[in-house]
Amino acid sequence: MAQFKFQSLEVWQLSITLTDKLLDIADRLSVDKKYRFAEQLNGAALSISNNIAEGSGSVSNKEFAHYLNIAHRSTFENANILVVLERRKYISDIELNDYLEELDKLARKLTNFRKFLLK
Repeated sequence: MAQFKFQSLEVWQLSITLTDKLLDIADRLSVDKKYRFAEQLNGAALSISNNIAEGSGSVSNKEFAHYLNIAHRSTFENANILVVLERRKYISDIELNDYLEELDKLARKLTNFRKFLLK
């Protein structure tokens, strides 16, 4: 089976695991007919791993770093969506804290990887 470069990257592995969890929340929101929230979370969650994957196919480190920056910004978008969901009581404060910890860890790793590429 073929393996793409991004699949071996720790930041992608972390992001895809987190994406699965966020998509589970989006699925729960859809069941509860909170379609707009589900749609926003689906897009934001997929944006992180999609941009890491797309960037890994870049021809230069500078270009890859650009995609990592977009993925990094998407972690913040997800954090904001989750805060709103918690405020609307669609997720618990415990869930929020757990997800924010994971997003923060991923954001820091993306920043460090980006800095490494730009050296």
